[in-house]
Amino acid sequence: MTTTLTQKEAAPQAGVVAGARTAVAPSRTQDPHTERSTPAAGRVRRVTAALGSGLWKSAAIVAFLALWELGPTYLASPSTRVFLPPLHEVLLAWGKLFESGTIQGHIAASLTRSVAGFGAALVAGVSLGLLIAWYGRLNSVLNPLLELFRNTAALALLPVFTLLLGIGEESKISIVAYAAFFPVLLNTIAGVKTVDPLLIRAARSLGLNSFRLFQKVILPSAVPTIFTGIRMAGTASILVLIAAEMVGAKAGLGYLIVNAQSSFLIPDMYAGILTVSLLGLGANFLLVGLERHFSRWRTAVGAAAS
Repeated sequence: MTTTLTQKEAAPQAGVVAGARTAVAPSRTQDPHTERSTPAAGRVRRVTAALGSGLWKSAAIVAFLALWELGPTYLASPSTRVFLPPLHEVLLAWGKLFESGTIQGHIAASLTRSVAGFGAALVAGVSLGLLIAWYGRLNSVLNPLLELFRNTAALALLPVFTLLLGIGEESKISIVAYAAFFPVLLNTIAGVKTVDPLLIRAARSLGLNSFRLFQKVILPSAVPTIFTGIRMAGTASILVLIAAEMVGAKAGLGYLIVNAQSSFLIPDMYAGILTVSLLGLGANFLLVGLERHFSRWRTAVGAAAS
């Protein structure tokens, strides 16, 4: 009898609880606009944060360009303005060079030499760096010679390259390759030597041979350090080439700058300098994108670990 009364008393209580749940359930779906607006609000916040970050990062550049435009006009004397024209005059000169096709020809000449020398340095630097880092005896033999040439400035050897190879394309491509070679070489060696030994022991315990170990563990782990050297080499290849083109060249951005300076075309000179800066910035962005592409496995591992 007690059990029967308990079940009868429990039935209304269960009905009350079920009714409460039924009453609560509609409240979850009662305001669908709130759930729909949450992803949109998140996207708006992300876009706003990205815009704020972009404006903050570009504040220094905007301030520099504003100073370049307003400083010569309102702060400098008329004689100084002749040698430091405001930004709008430089942009007008760049536009005239672009309309005449002059700037395109100089850019093409400089890029051809820079890419050729940079490509040769990339192949030679990565290949030799991997060999030196992998074989300790080769490192002990070549390291003194490499240290000697590494501490010799590339521009100091420009007269040597000019005397041996002439004033044609060979000397300019060679000096670019020389300047870009050592950053790639040294960072490749450092990247291979700083691979985590635990990864190497784990790979060997799994039965990987030397080739597979190098392909699957060592080279991917060394990619970020190698790309640091590649980015340094990309910058060096452009800077050294501009200096080489100022001596015995008939085309290129370096020739444009020094020829405009000697002809007293000051806005054209600054237009060439600005073009060099933009090319260096574009090359850096390209190399950073390639580094992220080849280092995607690090991002995937970090996301999986978190």
